[in-house]
Amino acid sequence: MKLNNQFSSIEQVTGQYLNNKKSVPAQEAALSFQEVLKNKQTVEDSGLKFSKHAANRLTDRQIDLSAEQMERLENGTKKAMEKGINESLVLIDQLAFIVSVKNNTVITAMDSKEANNNIFTNIDGAVIM
Repeated sequence: MKLNNQFSSIEQVTGQYLNNKKSVPAQEAALSFQEVLKNKQTVEDSGLKFSKHAANRLTDRQIDLSAEQMERLENGTKKAMEKGINESLVLIDQLAFIVSVKNNTVITAMDSKEANNNIFTNIDGAVIM
């Protein structure tokens, strides 16, 4: 039959693709991992961002964060990340922040008056600094 001459068998095609696989040297694989790690750390080190909503809340509620409070907020977010929290309540002094840990973004902010009257939902952890 002429079919065998016109078409490759599955074994022939499989052999062509499997035998042509190029192995990646261990050094290149490690370099790739290092690049990924460096990129992730760069994103983490770029600083905490504030959503438009959170920035408006800070302004509306006349909340001024000191450099020390901002550092504690960033440290609280890092601790939440280390524990695998995705959406965290971070409490600092008399202030409460809802932070999207995975996006490194403060979603909203409130002072003690608003925090006492609220129920915090859609969080999977809390950090008290």
